[in-house]
Amino acid sequence: MEFRAQARYMRVSPQKARLVLDLIKGRRVEDALNTLTFTNKRVAATIQKLLRSAVENANYLSSEKGIDVDIDSLYVKRAIANDGPRLKRIRPAPMGRAFRYVRRIAHIEIELAERGKSGESVATVVGTEKATGKAPARVKAKRKAPVSKKKVGARK
Repeated sequence: MEFRAQARYMRVSPQKARLVLDLIKGRRVEDALNTLTFTNKRVAATIQKLLRSAVENANYLSSEKGIDVDIDSLYVKRAIANDGPRLKRIRPAPMGRAFRYVRRIAHIEIELAERGKSGESVATVVGTEKATGKAPARVKAKRKAPVSKKKVGARK
């Protein structure tokens, strides 16, 4: 089972948010929270709050919906920061001119999944087929021969 939390319209550039999200991808939730505590970036506090929200979503589903979830075996399966709408601003410049600049906004999303005792992911996606032992054969595209150009006015 997968558990998600998202924060939209965060006033941080997605590139800066991805720097922090790359630190926690694939880690256990407890390790990720410790990493975010000691990360020296302003967005780390927001991501830590978002991660705790995802853990609480998992806790809620385990208690209310009757789903058996081991909170200690959760790990960060996916953490992404996408672009939001951009705020276009104008800064005064010398001699009556103006410079335009952009304030970026990020949509941050964290997805948690549960790991089994052997370390593999327990999460299953509905609608996916299991791979058979045989890989499909690749079809090679035929290459066309180059076309010779005709000279203008030349007869054969």
